[in-house]
Amino acid sequence: MDVGRQEEEEVVVEKKGKKKPRVLCLHGFRTSGAIMNKQIHKWPDSLVDKFDLVFLDAPFPAEGKSDVEHIFPPPYYEWFQFNEKFTEYRNFDECLAYIEDFMVENGPFDGFMGFSQGAILSAALPGLQAKGYCLKKVPKIQFVVIISGAKFAKADVAELAYSTKIDCPSIHFLGETDFLRPHGEVLLECYENPKIIRHPVGHTVPRLDEKAQKVLLDFMESV
Repeated sequence: MDVGRQEEEEVVVEKKGKKKPRVLCLHGFRTSGAIMNKQIHKWPDSLVDKFDLVFLDAPFPAEGKSDVEHIFPPPYYEWFQFNEKFTEYRNFDECLAYIEDFMVENGPFDGFMGFSQGAILSAALPGLQAKGYCLKKVPKIQFVVIISGAKFAKADVAELAYSTKIDCPSIHFLGETDFLRPHGEVLLECYENPKIIRHPVGHTVPRLDEKAQKVLLDFMESV
């Protein structure tokens, strides 16, 4: 018997016997999985412990300066590259294949949690999967948690991801002063019955008051 494996499995099962949702976390542009781990741990341990979180580094080293250099140490990574208008992408298909390969080797995963560039990806993946464009080798995504998200603007990607309303449970964090908030509002229209947590700060993983914690917990109980 693999005692270590048995203990690991016991850790991810709540007292009532329900398995914790296993969540693949996709970090922001030119940050890292370790940085997102620190960002998410702004939330109370009692909340974070409801999830089995796995933090993945993006496949490509940052090709330029990171906005978090004064807060978090390197290394920094990016999921794919894009032009100023966010209408052309480089290494996009390679990014999708990288995520799928990780899920095959380390899954199964129940859902995604993404921030910023990772949120844009996470929000599009259920639609892309439903159209058979990616994630063909893994189970259907059961839910997404979108923190500072937006839509892809490239026409062919947008057509695949959003042309049909996405029937996947979703919860969206929208910051009052976040530069992506208008784009996040538009993203809501792509989902069936999206849940929303609004917060007063900007482009960040926000701290959660008791009301927001309850909204997130209720969402997770429903999926």
